[in-house]
Amino acid sequence: MQRFDVLVVGAGPAGSATAHGLATAGLRVLVADRARFPRDKPCGGGLTTRAFRRCPVDPTEVVEERVDLVELRFRYGDSVVRKAAVPVIWMTQRRRLDAFLLDAARAAGADVREGVHVSHDDGVVSLDGERVIADVVVGADGANGQTAKSLSLGGAIVHGVALEGNVPYSALPPDRYRHRAVVELADIPGGYGWVFPKGDHVNVGVGAWADEGPRLRDHLAAVCAAHGLVPEQLENVRGHRLPLRRPGTRVAGERALLVGDAAGLIDPVSGDGMYECFVSAGLATAAIEDLLAGRVASLEPYGVALDAELAPLHRASWKLKRALDRWPRASWQVARTRLLWRSVERLLLGEIGSPGEQRGLARLPLRLLDGLGS
Repeated sequence: MQRFDVLVVGAGPAGSATAHGLATAGLRVLVADRARFPRDKPCGGGLTTRAFRRCPVDPTEVVEERVDLVELRFRYGDSVVRKAAVPVIWMTQRRRLDAFLLDAARAAGADVREGVHVSHDDGVVSLDGERVIADVVVGADGANGQTAKSLSLGGAIVHGVALEGNVPYSALPPDRYRHRAVVELADIPGGYGWVFPKGDHVNVGVGAWADEGPRLRDHLAAVCAAHGLVPEQLENVRGHRLPLRRPGTRVAGERALLVGDAAGLIDPVSGDGMYECFVSAGLATAAIEDLLAGRVASLEPYGVALDAELAPLHRASWKLKRALDRWPRASWQVARTRLLWRSVERLLLGEIGSPGEQRGLARLPLRLLDGLGS
């Protein structure tokens, strides 16, 4: 029977980033995942610049496109295009990014087990039947993982849904989407449509409230039609759940915690979870080091630290989500202003952590959206 300081269940970005941090600190870390890497993962595949900067290792080698143009469209018609001074989104593919981060964790000293089933019953952890002893367990197995339930954590997480596929550039107008992210607003309850550029294709998708699941293919067809495509042109079409943490959702206990999607850390309005996964990984690493060094008695301070870091941003996102659903046209009139773009650009770049940190005249559209979503 092997003993480890930390068992990380799940080798996606949050799990690998946590393992990398802990292994770099000299802890004995085991990372286990039922998949073998590289493997595909449904996701738009964008790293905002703020996420890029929080990544524990430089991900430049897996970046396929840099986005400095953001095109916002209202119900597939009226549109505005905003240009950032520097790239605000770094496009990659999860197949490449996840394998890259897992390799980094392995290089830092983590013991990586791929293609294994992890069970956690009555305090006993086993990998394909082999018992493992770990002082701390990190749940990083995503929206569909079972670790949170087995640890009695994350019980108040709710879900959205998404559906996406890929289209090669050969089927699209030349250069239409180069360096440009297109966001389709106000036609999909609880979400939006998108077209994101990659190395040799674009990713086309939709996200929505969970009860929109039966209509997701219709929404995706509408996005395709707006861009001169038919759904049959999409390759590798797949759906996935978007876990959303409500305030107060418990994500840490005495010797266990959740990170990334397993903790429901998807941004409620953007659907982005990469920034949150790296933030949670960093905070988890610090909390676990404190526990194992005897500086704290449990991992519960991690939940407090996570709220301090992310709650202001997510509170604003929940309000914006409600505003877009309840008052779509009024919200669009605010969203299209250059004043709002100032705040969006600063958020994407990580210059401010939440809309509440914005100052001056640029606060006006933020207050209007806050009122529409209250």
